Amino acid sequence: MKITKPLIAATLAGFLLAACATTPTVYRAQLGAPNDVGYSEYRLEAGRYRVTFQGGPGAKEAQIADYALLRAAELALRDGYDWFRIADRSTNVSGYDRGPRVSVGGGSASFGRRSSVGVGLGTSFNLGPGPAVSRSIEVVFGKGATPRDRDAYDARDVVKNVGYGRQRV
Repeated sequence: MKITKPLIAATLAGFLLAACATTPTVYRAQLGAPNDVGYSEYRLEAGRYRVTFQGGPGAKEAQIADYALLRAAELALRDGYDWFRIADRSTNVSGYDRGPRVSVGGGSASFGRRSSVGVGLGTSFNLGPGPAVSRSIEVVFGKGATPRDRDAYDARDVVKNVGYGRQRV
């Protein structure tokens, strides 16, 4: 019974630390720090922007891509455009995924007339949230009918479909 209480306390402390270390990925503007969760944009010229969305550790890549599209759509509508086309895109993954590991070790020692041999087995499991993903897209805005192109998006449709139900702060 004496071992059970400290073991439970240590386990709970570990879970609390892991929960505190993660940043939820919500749709919002970055608050200032370069690796902060959220979107940022840079106007390259009239009707052309570079939009970046930085996700928190463990966020799904599809969610990050959707949020970058959503911000591009909002900018297009704000500036009086109807659609946008992705001219360039890049994805950056920071951190690393510490998946399960198994290791085996062995050793021997000699003490005068005595000797011993030992074998060990170790495991580790990923308790962290995983790598952080950011997506940057360069977009060109347009007016009128949306071109029939796989990289062209109707801004109103993106806001309606991607923007619905998102977590926003």
